[in-house]
Amino acid sequence: MIRPYLKFIIPIAIPLLILWLPLSAFPFDGLTIIQQRVIAIFLLAALLWVFEPIPIYATSVVIIVLELLMLSDKGLWVFKTQQHLPEFGGLLRHSEIMATFASPIIMLFLGGFFLAMAATKYRLDVNLARVLLKPFGKDPKFVMLGLMLITGIFSMFMSNTATTAMMLSILTPVIAVFGPKDPGRVAFALCIPVAANIGGIGTPIGTPPNAIALKYLVGDNLITFGEWMAFGVPFVIILMALAWVLIGSLYRAEQKSIELTIKGKFLKTPKAIIVYITFAATILLWLLGSMHGMDSYTVALIPVAVFSVTGIINKEDLKKISWDVLWLVSGGIALGLALDKTGLAHLMVHSIPFDQYSPYIVLFGAAFLCLLMANFMSHTATANLLMPIMAALGASMISLAPLGGEVTLILVVTFAASLGMSLPISTPPNALAHATGNVESSQMARVGVILGIVGVLMSFVMIWLLHVVGHIG
Repeated sequence: MIRPYLKFIIPIAIPLLILWLPLSAFPFDGLTIIQQRVIAIFLLAALLWVFEPIPIYATSVVIIVLELLMLSDKGLWVFKTQQHLPEFGGLLRHSEIMATFASPIIMLFLGGFFLAMAATKYRLDVNLARVLLKPFGKDPKFVMLGLMLITGIFSMFMSNTATTAMMLSILTPVIAVFGPKDPGRVAFALCIPVAANIGGIGTPIGTPPNAIALKYLVGDNLITFGEWMAFGVPFVIILMALAWVLIGSLYRAEQKSIELTIKGKFLKTPKAIIVYITFAATILLWLLGSMHGMDSYTVALIPVAVFSVTGIINKEDLKKISWDVLWLVSGGIALGLALDKTGLAHLMVHSIPFDQYSPYIVLFGAAFLCLLMANFMSHTATANLLMPIMAALGASMISLAPLGGEVTLILVVTFAASLGMSLPISTPPNALAHATGNVESSQMARVGVILGIVGVLMSFVMIWLLHVVGHIG
């Protein structure tokens, strides 16, 4: 175990060492002083996200502040005194760095948070679960299927963590029906976080790595909200079915019949009706982006305005928004901005002869590296670190073009980031399920490893097929 003080010393010492090294010590031809500083900031972020001596959202704030101080045109004078040197490189505009706090990606997530908060406040989520679970009867395996489908649907538009917490609370009295050694306890406790993790892949707002990927899917590679769902939802459905079969086979319930009792009814107050209409209208507008001309970021601000004006979301509710997630994504965007604008990502990618490798090796290597990291790190932090490099790599590798090029690489890595769910520490939904005491780490790992590997392979095949028929790339 790493001693507590080393968690602080290592992340600080290594970047400082990088700053003190001469440029000739780096294996990159033409490296500038500015790019050297970006390497130091990148390593600092990576080490802080791995060791977590401070909260992961705090690391994002540190990234933005250090970029403003060391890389911007309004930074500290001591970091601008070498401008006469040819290897200094250009400074970034401070306004671009600060704008990461209000990036369209952040607005997209903010709209999603408002929708989820309003749905929970007016019990739309619980009532939908009550109605949608009725057709699944009392057979444990079909009740589990219903729970997974509902959890997956909710996690496409709500926080995976919030969805898991809600569904586990609904399940608590049901799990108590199983005997203390009935494998059904494991199956029901495990199916919820698995469904939440998989379901988040289905929409751009389902999980932060998706939103981070959108930052790099622009111009000719642009993917709209509806286009994302066109391949994301089928992927979710297929992997969810495989997860249902896998969990049901490994942990078959001995209890022959169970019954879910979810009390409640749809509210009919004016504010509740506004929530229902706004929720449905926002999703519809997201899906029909090509018809009305608004992009998904603009549409995301509609529920923010409606719920604020009507008082559905008040100032007390605003305090409950997951601002830490927004800050975390902002830091990733700022890191990507520095890697891109200083030319470091391009320099790093071109310094390694990736074109000498098979594009399949590059794709699978990148995806499984991301999957491995995502099992031990925050999914968002993993995506933040890898996505700028993958975007530069995808744009530079000509041999990737027949497989979909940059789009395929970014999407496969994005899916891999969400499929890291083998351990209780891998995702908050996993931690919540493990905390119930009904599922052990080894049981979670058995399912998580299989689904992670299968999911990555399946994502590559599906995205490649979509490229072949001309839907993406």
